[in-house]
Amino acid sequence: MKVLILTSSTGGGHDMRARSFKQWAENEQTKHLEIEVDVYQTLENTHFIYNFGVILYNVIQKVCPSFHHVYFNFLEIFGQFKYPGTILGQNSFRNKIHDSNPDIIVSTHAHLNHGFFALAKKFSKNKNLKCITYCGELYGGYGFSKHWVNPDADLFIGAVQETCDTAFKLGMAPEKTLNGGFLLNPNFYETHFTEEERAKYIKEELGLDPDQFILILGTGANGANNHMELINELISKNVKTQVIALCSRNEELFDQLTAFSNKNTCLTIKPLGYSNEMGRLLQCASAVVARSGTGLTSEAILSACPIIFNGLGGVMPQENITLKYCRRHNIGIALKRPSSISRIVKALIENPEKLKERKMRKARRRPKLTPFNILTIIKELSEGNNTPKPSISING
Repeated sequence: MKVLILTSSTGGGHDMRARSFKQWAENEQTKHLEIEVDVYQTLENTHFIYNFGVILYNVIQKVCPSFHHVYFNFLEIFGQFKYPGTILGQNSFRNKIHDSNPDIIVSTHAHLNHGFFALAKKFSKNKNLKCITYCGELYGGYGFSKHWVNPDADLFIGAVQETCDTAFKLGMAPEKTLNGGFLLNPNFYETHFTEEERAKYIKEELGLDPDQFILILGTGANGANNHMELINELISKNVKTQVIALCSRNEELFDQLTAFSNKNTCLTIKPLGYSNEMGRLLQCASAVVARSGTGLTSEAILSACPIIFNGLGGVMPQENITLKYCRRHNIGIALKRPSSISRIVKALIENPEKLKERKMRKARRRPKLTPFNILTIIKELSEGNNTPKPSISING
């Protein structure tokens, strides 16, 4: 079975879920399903104007997150991709459909579920082509794009029940809607540290003290961060913690933090570049600071890692709905100004029982289904089962 995933690098989370789907299809435990996956960054490759829009989105995220309210509402109203006739660069998309010749198309992006689905069915040689949406958003309301939901799609998979409830309100039939859980890298499901294994990993792989508080400063795939502001605040208030500063592929940030940590020994700072070990890192962390995007939030929930939401520079509409979900389930702490980080971290250090309680609340929000279930259900759908049922979890 061939699956073509339509995605984009806007924000990083959509592309991350597409790559996770491919990694699961190539995993030893799922190879028997015989799913061949092709990931296609649709907006970047269809037309140069759309590629510019992706670049603009990512620049706004780094420089001025609050301006995304203008960008988001423009796209909601404009609806460039709702109808196939208004999509530019159709020849490029036609060639991709012909070359890939998929049995299933999966969209992991809000704006690829209408016009592109219609074009795919028009261009495809496969008259039984199925079109599926996987939505990683965690809540409805302002910030949840109406373009996620296409009632004519063959299946809508939501990350949590709140996602599915929003799909119902936007016209998706219940029988074509599935609460499928998070679509994350296999290592989040394969590695579960014991206390001894956690201590050994922290000592040997990270060079840190497993008995001391470990704070991860997260960054998105596009390198947006406030690391230096937060580190300087921790130093100024003499907060006794260890900091793992994630730099993604931002080499300039990595070099800056490395030089800074060598000169300032009063705070232990470990800069890390792009890592495929996020499952292990989050299990080792006492807490993580991150934007309220769905990617790292989902990873933190699965790893039962308390999260401090970085709202510096304003909150994007898409981040706003993640905050709503976390407020509903009481699983996040808001950080609105750099000066608050010291107070928040000190409170967590001084109240280990409350920290443990936060971890337990996160653990209770773990979805029951895994990406293994999602792949199995999609396989069943391709074989003619129009109402696929969840199969047994890969973890039993």
